[in-house]
Amino acid sequence: MWIAITLFAAFAQTVRNAAQRHLVGDLGTLGATLVRFLYGVPFAIAWLIAVAAATQAWPIVPPVAFFAWCLLGGLAQVAGTALLLRTMRERNFAVGVAYSKSEIVQVALFSFVLVGERLDAMGMAAVATGTLGVLLLAPVDRARPIASLMEGVASRSALLGIASGSTLGLSAVAFGAATKVGGTPSWLVNAALTVVTAQALQTLLLGGWLWWRSREILVRTLRAWRVSLFAGFMGATASAAWFTAFALQSVTYVRVVGLTEMLWSYLVSRRFFREHITAREALGMLLIVVAVVVIAVGSASADPTPRD
Repeated sequence: MWIAITLFAAFAQTVRNAAQRHLVGDLGTLGATLVRFLYGVPFAIAWLIAVAAATQAWPIVPPVAFFAWCLLGGLAQVAGTALLLRTMRERNFAVGVAYSKSEIVQVALFSFVLVGERLDAMGMAAVATGTLGVLLLAPVDRARPIASLMEGVASRSALLGIASGSTLGLSAVAFGAATKVGGTPSWLVNAALTVVTAQALQTLLLGGWLWWRSREILVRTLRAWRVSLFAGFMGATASAAWFTAFALQSVTYVRVVGLTEMLWSYLVSRRFFREHITAREALGMLLIVVAVVVIAVGSASADPTPRD
């Protein structure tokens, strides 16, 4: 079940990203980012009420650890987004963006250090295969994709990209940990409560920053509520699916399967621009598919039990 939920999350996130890009021209990058949280909160609350009513596991006051994980995840996600935007402004931004794709490897490391999750040989092979596939789809130099990446490892762009991957990976692990300590007997309610708490905190953090530094953007974001509701809805939908998958399975496994987001985006983009897929790109897609299959086969034998 968690694989189907993750595939849906990846698709929903692709749609959300497209909706946010449509808003960037009018609201700017930070305004379009705030839309994801601000207009997603009402839908996240509605989802929480729906699953609580269905399971009769109404939320209680969660432990302090829950709020700590949500705050860490929220801050890390905002920082990771800011670092990625800063990376894209670098002269050699392609190197940084490519290195930001190391997020999956860093998710595995953070999962081991912070919550004690260990990967078996099959899991490590899937992480390596999926990461290689992503790098082939987002090369620094199309003629020398791997060699050019190694040559730029010590550059400022690379360091910013690695930092972005680190913070985004940390946010995924923190949110995953939050779903495990939500305080209710239902894993589904815990996941929904994490979505509400995380998006509310991020709305306050980013909204407060814009109120302090750029109130004009905040006002424009509030005035654009009609066109922002869809982006908020898709943002809440994607987050609900991601966090539900986190509650069911290892965050590392979920993020590997979530690499299909890039596959969706790449195929849609290629279809839209009617461009042919090169041999390198086809190999990258194949490696991502192989990584997902390896994770699916490996997790099938584990048969994780939902916590409700």
